[in-house]
Amino acid sequence: MKHSSLIPVDRIKKAIFLIRGEKVMLDRDLAELYQVETRVLNQAVGRNRDRFPPDFAFELTREEIMGISQIVTSSNLRFSKRVTVFTEQGVAMLSSVLRSKRAVSVNIQIMRAFVKLRQMLASNAELSRRLDELESKYDRQFKVVFNAIRELMSPVVRDRKEIGFRRK
Repeated sequence: MKHSSLIPVDRIKKAIFLIRGEKVMLDRDLAELYQVETRVLNQAVGRNRDRFPPDFAFELTREEIMGISQIVTSSNLRFSKRVTVFTEQGVAMLSSVLRSKRAVSVNIQIMRAFVKLRQMLASNAELSRRLDELESKYDRQFKVVFNAIRELMSPVVRDRKEIGFRRK
């Protein structure tokens, strides 16, 4: 079944970050997707604070904001005093707070993006399990091949130099 896409899934995937071990989306990115101001989104959340426990939404620390601002192209993020992020459950709860038709449609697209990410992670785990099984069946001459495949499967970690000046 083919779904007409309101927002490209790749655009949503790029707005999902891993912070504190959780996949989250920034309030700014969600507000842009819902076509409301960030202030309006946060006011709606504030009026319904009991619907957003800490595992649904939380504020970033100054260090987390600075870390994300180096990834996000929006240059004004680093000047923000408060940035709220929403987990998958928090995003789902937003549809009950923002009652527009667009909010419901956007939420459906975001949920699909989270599901695709989860499927990709699960398939990678399954591939790793199968590789372990194959490796146990074959002798040492294939060890180099298996190590190369594992290296290709692991995410690339780059050491980045910090940009900017530091005050002593």
